[in-house]
Order: sequence, then structure tokens, then C-alpha cells
Amino acid sequence: MKELLLTLAQALVDHPEQVSVNQVEGEKSVILELRVAQEDMGKVIGKQGRIARAIRTLVKAAAAHQGKRVIVEIIQ
Repeated sequence: MKELLLTLAQALVDHPEQVSVNQVEGEKSVILELRVAQEDMGKVIGKQGRIARAIRTLVKAAAAHQGKRVIVEIIQ
């Protein structure tokens, strides 16, 4: 899931070298923290959050396939 999120985000931004994903294991879920360059935030979030919602949907579907629960947070 971490690799999927990293690949998706790097394909969207102008500075793929500045994309990083931090995985935090919780008791019941996994939190994936996505960090991108400041000027790429709009590209990852999209108009009215549509791209961010689509990214979260794809990652949640991959996690459900593995029987896990995941939360994607986009952090500056």
C-alpha cells in the first residue's frame, strides 16, 4: 500500500523526488502520511479534493483486498 501511494503521488507531481510516504502502525489501522512539495499540494488534492478522494479510494481498496484498514493523510 505504501508503494502504491508513492507511485500514484509521484505520477501526479512536478517534483517526484520530494514525495515521501511515512507509515504509522496503529492498533486497528495503518496511517499513511503523504508529504509533497508545497507547490505540488494542489495537484495532489485537486479541485474540491477529487484527486485526494480518488487516491484514498484506490489505497483503501488495495488495503481491503489484504484485509487491512488504511487512512491516507496529506501533510505539508
